[in-house]
Amino acid sequence: MANEVIKCKAAVAWEAGKPLSIEEIEVAPPKAHEVRIKIIATAVCHTDAYTLSGADPEGCFPVILGHEGAGIVESVGEGVTKLKAGDTVIPLYIPQCGECKFCLNPKTNLCQKIRVTQGKGLMPDGTSRFTCKGKTILHYMGTSTFSEYTVVADISVAKIDPLAPLDKVCLLGCGISTGYGAAVNTAKVEPGSVCAVFGLGGVGLAVIMGCKVAGASRIIGVDINKDKFARAKEFGATECINPQDFSKPIQEVLIEMTDGGVDYSFECIGNVKVMRAALEACHKGWGVSVVVGVAASGEEIATRPFQLVTGRTWKGTAFGGWKSVESVPKLVSEYMSKKIKVDEFVTHSLSFDEINKAFELMHSGKSIRTVVKI
Repeated sequence: MANEVIKCKAAVAWEAGKPLSIEEIEVAPPKAHEVRIKIIATAVCHTDAYTLSGADPEGCFPVILGHEGAGIVESVGEGVTKLKAGDTVIPLYIPQCGECKFCLNPKTNLCQKIRVTQGKGLMPDGTSRFTCKGKTILHYMGTSTFSEYTVVADISVAKIDPLAPLDKVCLLGCGISTGYGAAVNTAKVEPGSVCAVFGLGGVGLAVIMGCKVAGASRIIGVDINKDKFARAKEFGATECINPQDFSKPIQEVLIEMTDGGVDYSFECIGNVKVMRAALEACHKGWGVSVVVGVAASGEEIATRPFQLVTGRTWKGTAFGGWKSVESVPKLVSEYMSKKIKVDEFVTHSLSFDEINKAFELMHSGKSIRTVVKI
């Protein structure tokens, strides 16, 4: 099928706030420096739901969502040298061109090479490879994994171990990598540290895993859903607390619990009030708080400047600070050698036709990650 249009199934979001619709679409062949991928498995992430809700300022419709996927290269466009048909890959929503000033700077992973077109739901040449019922369908986060076939830029693909189970490692395309990297790359948690993790969903659990791998001596999970505590402890939390159990602000509770505050805190929800609490729970003089959750459009964070003057640091992270093309294959290797958990994040597995149920499970808090077999 190389150089030919492929007809296949995809879950199309025709408009905001409506369920996805399984449709037959046409996927054009890859152009220069593009790769067409047969998606084998994809997971459903809160970011997909955020865009589908209509709250995402960059959200455009109709669109094929999905950004936690894994599959096999079907064909490559002109000029693609590092990938070939048959390669096992994970599409990446943060590319790594290796040439822009962001890629050349070791302090960041935020490659900007295709940022403008990706934000508009288009390929780097400003067009789409998807059509359905005669209409152009937009791409999403440069990946669009809710489709049997997708086309992505060649700088947005990580070639991975062909023995890796794709219905598991697809999660390394976003959530697990983000949380794990927030701890080991962004915060650089040190052995013996005291940490607090706000929000015990998939990303929060990955942060806990990262803190544990880094040698933290105490990891406190914070969530208003007590049903999440047992699993958080399986991932490495030493204790868990519910802010609703206390009459005082949770940052005051943590300061009392930890003799002045935690060394590192992580906000994994996207709630600006919790971001403030996470910062203020940090220890004077050296505490570091990392914003991992994505707040809604237009939200602003606030704290008293004195919190920063007295030595606390507020940081943010995107995709855990990993330089994607080079790092994701290493994360897959860490999983294959059992250094990091992945299987344990998968709570449900569904068929492609059941993809809307995956969103229901997420909204109800019943799942960490639901994997959809394409």
